[in-house]
Amino acid sequence: MPTASSLLSVYASLSASIMIFRTMFEQIVPVQLRRYAVDIAKHYWKPNSSELILLFEEKDGYNPNEMFNAAQLFLSTRITRDSKRLKITKSMKEKHINIKLAESEEIVDSFEGVKVTWTYLSQQQKKMNGDNDDGHPFVSEKKYLELKFDKNYKDIIITSYLPFIIKKAQEVKIQKKVVQLHNLRSPHSSHFNYKQTVNLDHPSTFETLAMDQKTKKEIMDDLDLFVRRKDFYKKVGKAWKRGYLLYGPPGTGKSSLVAAMANYLKFDIYDLQLTNVRDDSSLKDILLDTSNRSILVIEDIDCSILPDRKRPTSPNESRLNDPKFSLSGLLNFIDGLWSCCGDERIIIFTTNHKDRLDPALLRPGRMDMHIHMSYLTMDGFRTLAANYLDIHDHHWRFTEIEELIKCKKVTPAEVAEELMKSDNVEVVLEGLVKFLKHKRIGDDEIHQINNGVHDEEAEIREAKKAKIIT
Repeated sequence: MPTASSLLSVYASLSASIMIFRTMFEQIVPVQLRRYAVDIAKHYWKPNSSELILLFEEKDGYNPNEMFNAAQLFLSTRITRDSKRLKITKSMKEKHINIKLAESEEIVDSFEGVKVTWTYLSQQQKKMNGDNDDGHPFVSEKKYLELKFDKNYKDIIITSYLPFIIKKAQEVKIQKKVVQLHNLRSPHSSHFNYKQTVNLDHPSTFETLAMDQKTKKEIMDDLDLFVRRKDFYKKVGKAWKRGYLLYGPPGTGKSSLVAAMANYLKFDIYDLQLTNVRDDSSLKDILLDTSNRSILVIEDIDCSILPDRKRPTSPNESRLNDPKFSLSGLLNFIDGLWSCCGDERIIIFTTNHKDRLDPALLRPGRMDMHIHMSYLTMDGFRTLAANYLDIHDHHWRFTEIEELIKCKKVTPAEVAEELMKSDNVEVVLEGLVKFLKHKRIGDDEIHQINNGVHDEEAEIREAKKAKIIT
């Protein structure tokens, strides 16, 4: 068995030989040849790796790579406090701050027990045939995401993990979406732009809506069922759309409900004024310009559909300015062949007088859900009290207010106006009680007059009229 001194002697001799060889190699062999030799050695002597790498480039040729965008959105949900380098962005139209990976930052994720590692990378590329004004070559940046995992799990990653990323990215995109309000006009109108667009800043939500809780839940459940039934609508052969009719007296919150539905689903709203539509062809042009995942709103439908079509006209009277579209043209887009031009659409009609509508508009398949926007209930008042007065528990005034609300018809808009008159809760509730009492007295007098019960002055006036007639 060799001794320790002999081993040290062999080690010293070997180290000296290596150092001499390295010196001679560097002095004799050119740099380019040395690099080539090292690359060959790495290629043939590298250990057998079981790691597979997938690249997600920002561009697919000249087109955006949607898989890259989806992965970026998905990874924004996987960022932890252990992350060291992040990129922060925000545009003027966005309400949310975007957090993304910075260059060379890694995120470790797991899917069905498979460990994966994401890395954000960028690479500068020089294009000699695209010089700048100063004569220097044009420099572009190539961005991509790198996904590493054990290649034995390739099928799981491609068939399950990547579709999972797309689904989650879509959910994040919907959450961050800025809902927009579009005002639709006829393309043949005198206005240059027939579609005006603004961000919908309406704060109405189902939590702040002064409505019966049971009705609210029914609407939300119906909306949730609708948006998740894409495959069901396709299976039964129906266009993926849903119709709602909101009816009730003015001031009961029809417009607020539309805004709450849009904010809940993150659907854009298209507001259509039928009185500005030229003819059926223009109506189709307008409606085809609406996007998927949207709400088409036609307010006061009883006043919009052919308002003057039945009015008799004299031979000398011109009817050129009357709308030339028809009820059948509107119904054809809602429930006919044209209804399949778009997915995930909601159509909402509002009216103060449901009885004035043509029965053809009301049947299922056109207006699937009829929502009665009634006068204020105590349930709705509690929501208003929480919104305006920050009262989340019972108040001693509520018992009296409940009795007054039950007795008389009062709209949420009327009560909301009363709740804004002071910052003092007691003053506001006292004023509301007085308002409801005065409204009850006024309604009672109107009711008596309508039922033939007149006061003394009214009887005197009637007697004077009778004398004049005789």
